[in-house]
Amino acid sequence: MPRFIRPALVYFAAVFAGAFALGVLRVTVILPLTGPLIAVALEVPVVLALAWLVAGRVLCRWPLALPGRLTMGALAFVLLMLAEAALAMALGQTLRAFAQAMTTPAGALGLVGQVGFAVLPALRR
Repeated sequence: MPRFIRPALVYFAAVFAGAFALGVLRVTVILPLTGPLIAVALEVPVVLALAWLVAGRVLCRWPLALPGRLTMGALAFVLLMLAEAALAMALGQTLRAFAQAMTTPAGALGLVGQVGFAVLPALRR
């Protein structure tokens, strides 16, 4: 098994779990008070800070050179997008609606955060 797979799985799972909890808080508490864009703008930095910490811990446990860190981030991003799509479908949304949601300002900001999640392992030492 390639060396980047296990760290990618752990990175994805830990950050997804934290982001899921924050997402519940965003949707149930913050969004009704602020609207979608501000709610996402408040959530993204917290999730990226979590991702930064998790990436550091994962890379301490499984050190990877830059190509491995890039691949780890790419695989974690693919897993994240698959999990997000599966969750959207489980909640009754179509894949088309899931993709279209990313064209809204809040969705685009969330997607930028998800790309940041993918890049962070490459930035960690």
